[in-house]
Amino acid sequence: MDFITRVAAPQSAAVDCVAVGIYADGSLTPAAKKIDQASKGAVAAAVKSGDATGKRGQAVLLRALPGVKAARVLLVGLGKEEDVTDKAYAEAVRTSVKHAGAGTKQLALAAGDWKVKERDAAWQARTLAVAARETVFRVDELKSKKDNAAPKIEQVAWLAEARDAAAERGLREGTAVANGMDLTKRLGNLPPNICTPRYLADQAKKMAREFDLDVDVLDRKDIEKLGMGAFLSVTRGSEEPPRLIVLKYQGAGKAAPVVLVGKGITFDSGGISIKPGANMDEMKYDMCGAGSVLGTMRAIAELKPKTNVIGVVAACENMPSGTASRPGDIVTSMSSQTIEILNTDAEGRLILCDALTYVERFKPAAVIDIATLTGACVVALGDVNSGLFASDDALADALLAASKTALDPAWRMPVQDAYQEQIDTRFADMANIGAPGKAGAIAAACFLARFTKAYKWAHLDIAGTAWKGGAAKGATGRPVPLLVQYLLSR
Repeated sequence: MDFITRVAAPQSAAVDCVAVGIYADGSLTPAAKKIDQASKGAVAAAVKSGDATGKRGQAVLLRALPGVKAARVLLVGLGKEEDVTDKAYAEAVRTSVKHAGAGTKQLALAAGDWKVKERDAAWQARTLAVAARETVFRVDELKSKKDNAAPKIEQVAWLAEARDAAAERGLREGTAVANGMDLTKRLGNLPPNICTPRYLADQAKKMAREFDLDVDVLDRKDIEKLGMGAFLSVTRGSEEPPRLIVLKYQGAGKAAPVVLVGKGITFDSGGISIKPGANMDEMKYDMCGAGSVLGTMRAIAELKPKTNVIGVVAACENMPSGTASRPGDIVTSMSSQTIEILNTDAEGRLILCDALTYVERFKPAAVIDIATLTGACVVALGDVNSGLFASDDALADALLAASKTALDPAWRMPVQDAYQEQIDTRFADMANIGAPGKAGAIAAACFLARFTKAYKWAHLDIAGTAWKGGAAKGATGRPVPLLVQYLLSR
């Protein structure tokens, strides 16, 4: 699905379908009024008959209206005019895409007059692109029979009667974010026998060729030379070789980069501390932090902002075997700090801590790690907010502001020194878990914080937001929108 701006009156747009808004009190948006006038009252008649109520989420499709060039006109319910929120706007876009008609390949949305408080045309156009692409994302890549009922819209247009540079910029940014989310979701949804650490490395190399990025892929021998004992401890039980992937975008000369570090456990059995069998297949999603780093790098490479960004992915499997790490083992990290492994299922922090030490060499302006790290974060925040932990208030504030703009919410959690004693142990510098049942997400963040003293750092725990289970099972592409918005805001 591509996105363009189309300059035309709503009644004159030569497309398969034009979507216009109506409100719950029966009043029409400006574009709907023009369609109504051109069609000699067809829209008003649909409202008067009760077919079109304007209720949020409702859609009524009218065909072959006189005086209207488009083959179809979709009346999209916006709810009460004063209640058109960020969420309501995005829902209206999704409704438009879902109900535009099976024969629609070109859809034009007169969304510029679906006014959202304190949001400009750039935000509306960007959100339109992301919401529309989410609606048509397909998960049948590996099916022998494809889903023929899915919308077949090839082009979505921002419809306006005059050029709007802000809207054009918003569409360009939204398209890049949507492309990045598509990559993140695809990688997350692929099975673990396909999406291995080597596959992630190949995807990074492919992206580097396409966008002229610098890429470096470190194998087991390289990781051993670096002294990444914590990372290597997780890989010991698997036949699949690990990879440390470094992808660089340089748009601002020698300026200090923002570094994104992604957890890339391509399958997490729990290791010797093995997980229950029920829903273990969902542990293919334990690489969604890595996927979000690659998705964000793709969006940034497409947009080419004046900033420097480095994406680092630590990728491996966590499997049980005769060579796997055991509870009670003590390993030495790249930072020379020692770690007692009390639970092999708390492996994400073990690969991240060495990656966080590795990135010191880049002298970063800030480091943000992204990981499906703890079930405790899901208990605390559910599937709405990603957990945000940060050592720097300004960095935390910037990420929270970006999350609100991007409709990719996060909630700041504490990472105070008072929690650090939870991971103290008599036998090593620290343990890899804290006290059972007590602030597990915070304990994990406190563990990572011990490896981030050299720079400003934030941690996003996306265990609850990176994928959905049940009937809607699949990767969400989060927090790519948040991360791209943060990087653009710099």
